[in-house]
Amino acid sequence: MDGAHDMGGAAGFGPVRPEPNEPVFHAAWERRALAITLAMAMPGGWNIDMSRFARENRPPADYLGMSYYQVWLAGLERLMQERHLVEADELAAGNALHPARPVAKILTADGVAPMLRRGGPTERAQTRPALFAVGDRVRAKTMHPPTHTRLPRYVRGHVGRIDAIRGMHVFPDSNAHGQGEDPQWLYTVSFSGTELWADAPDPLLEVTVDAFEPYLERA
Repeated sequence: MDGAHDMGGAAGFGPVRPEPNEPVFHAAWERRALAITLAMAMPGGWNIDMSRFARENRPPADYLGMSYYQVWLAGLERLMQERHLVEADELAAGNALHPARPVAKILTADGVAPMLRRGGPTERAQTRPALFAVGDRVRAKTMHPPTHTRLPRYVRGHVGRIDAIRGMHVFPDSNAHGQGEDPQWLYTVSFSGTELWADAPDPLLEVTVDAFEPYLERA
């Protein structure tokens, strides 16, 4: 999906200005937004790729006009409405207006720390040989899927080199849409700066991208 979230290599957004000693949260509601998003994934039944897609699949003006955690909340609202865990009139009112929908499980307070420690590993069993080897020259495919993808636009159509093979992992492009994990080989691909940008200021610049096998072709 080509969206406003895919800002890598894009011009016109001004310089990046890091905030010295930036706090983890800028306001108390941001802490709550993160907590609610993590907690609701359990009764909601969505996965991390569905959650990313819900945040990224927004009109550009909407996405760019929101702060980081405002985008998180908007994505959470979409996921909950899709599953009728909350309705539009309840969001507008700011409180429950309908009977709660039964859910199979919830995240309790004593389950938070184990869940955060465990995370959500994505590596899966290797069911077939890798198509590429370290050192192979590959081209990132020119693709503009209307659905979720993890291949950034700025490398599409460009030639790079396989630097590492990372095993087989859950494929976000299918997992985000409830079409199964469909594990695919994952590679670290190195691109020279001059390959990506003709006016790259440093001729020694290299950019590495983790790319799934379906994103790549031999160069």
